[in-house]
Amino acid sequence: MPEIGSTAVAQAAARLRENVARVIVGKQEAVTLLTVALLCEGHVLLEDVPGVGKTMLARSLARSLDLRFQRVQFTPDLLPSDITGIAFFNQKSQEFQFRPGPVFTNVLLADEINRATPRTQSALLEAMAERQVTAEGETRALPRPFLVLATENPIELEGTFPLPEAQLDRFLLRVDLGYPTRDEERLIARRFQFGSPLDSLASVLGADDLPDLIGAVRRVHVAEPVEGYIVDLVRASREAPGVALGASPRATLALFRGSQALAAINGRSFVLPDDVKRLALPVLGHRLILTSQSHLRSQSATAVVADLLERVPAPVEDAIPAGT
Repeated sequence: MPEIGSTAVAQAAARLRENVARVIVGKQEAVTLLTVALLCEGHVLLEDVPGVGKTMLARSLARSLDLRFQRVQFTPDLLPSDITGIAFFNQKSQEFQFRPGPVFTNVLLADEINRATPRTQSALLEAMAERQVTAEGETRALPRPFLVLATENPIELEGTFPLPEAQLDRFLLRVDLGYPTRDEERLIARRFQFGSPLDSLASVLGADDLPDLIGAVRRVHVAEPVEGYIVDLVRASREAPGVALGASPRATLALFRGSQALAAINGRSFVLPDDVKRLALPVLGHRLILTSQSHLRSQSATAVVADLLERVPAPVEDAIPAGT
């Protein structure tokens, strides 16, 4: 079977976006970023207020790809075994059997992840990083693809537990949905007047299509000047004023692979500096830990990333070889 190229990735991504748009009004940027994460086999933190469509977006994506979907409502009394699964004694067979938890799926929606205790949050660390779960002394592989979409309310702090840096670093992207415009909100009301369009949403791609698409993304050319730009941006975050902890090498890899995916979605076989700039905030923003003085001055990670993009020189596009 011949290798597929960036044009096929762009066509597949367009079909996916059009299908999700049958349910989700607007939010094209958010859908594009979720497609980037899917093609990078990464995970996404959806951070926004309740009621803006985070769960509906996750369900629409899974339905469009004919993937198995599981939702877990994170609460303070949720146990790690409620996510990974438990071993129980089967009276009939007189032996212990493992009952897989909801993590054994393709798309896992971790709803309000910051409401669970750190112990339960950490149950996802191995699954997100290594696509496997170790329980009762046995390691079990998760199905592929495996995508965690975690939601978090940034406003409500009572009864929540901040995500540790190690967990935040395992999310490829952070996506903010935001409120719809007035016209979009009117269209939402009309579209959902007689029921949910999600009920009749058909799939446009399958899980079997993803390995070829992911392979095509990995072959997208990243010229040395662009590669250096990615590395310089991440390294500059570690020395930025007001930052206590900058982005890790995992962020470098996330920005590198995410830029490849974004280029392929746009039908290109090579990465441009604009691809890197577009993904800088979704990739780096949630990874930066600001100092207490920065918080007192109301400085945000968004402002830090914007400053990085201003200070770190981008390569001139005319001097970037397009590759093959």
